Amino acid sequence: MTPLIGVLALQGDVREHTAGLRAAGADVLPVRRVSELDRVDGIVIPGGESTAMSRLLGVFDLFDPLRARLRDGLPAYGSCAGMIMLASAILDTRADARHLDALDITVRRNAFGRQVESFETDLEFRGITDVADAAPMRAVFIRAPWVESVGENVDVLATVPQGPAAGRVVAVRQANVLATSFHPEVTGDHRVHGYFVDMVRAA
Repeated sequence: MTPLIGVLALQGDVREHTAGLRAAGADVLPVRRVSELDRVDGIVIPGGESTAMSRLLGVFDLFDPLRARLRDGLPAYGSCAGMIMLASAILDTRADARHLDALDITVRRNAFGRQVESFETDLEFRGITDVADAAPMRAVFIRAPWVESVGENVDVLATVPQGPAAGRVVAVRQANVLATSFHPEVTGDHRVHGYFVDMVRAA
């Protein structure tokens, strides 16, 4: 089966996620309208700016339909700002920002610092790097959030291995919803996209 996966195309790393999903064996549809959302088997919410994304979802009349589809079990993957959008609680955000409540996590926006404090590190990702002969995953963090707390039904898939943020949670999954603090779409390593495509196929 070749799933049709949407990439929310209002703002952010749409082109890069599209390339990653295609490399992982999916067909891809940019999503800007409810009619496009209705067609997809899963959706990616890209990195970008979470408060702008929240506002644009309202402008394009997509917020409530997307939230409803997520509630009905639509598989979703969010990177960086996408993680923030999928969370059930957000620290350090604007009072008028909305989120989709698809993951039982609390996230802190820009937790790793400003743009100039962006960094890369190798990390272990459960379900990807723990198979035979798998290389560590190079993770790129750009004004990234981290996960402050997780609910009992949330699986932690990756944490920062070293440095001042060692132990901070940066990848999680709950049922059909996946999220990472980092940007796998910018590294050329398509394993996270492959993991998500497999999730969509299984669903």
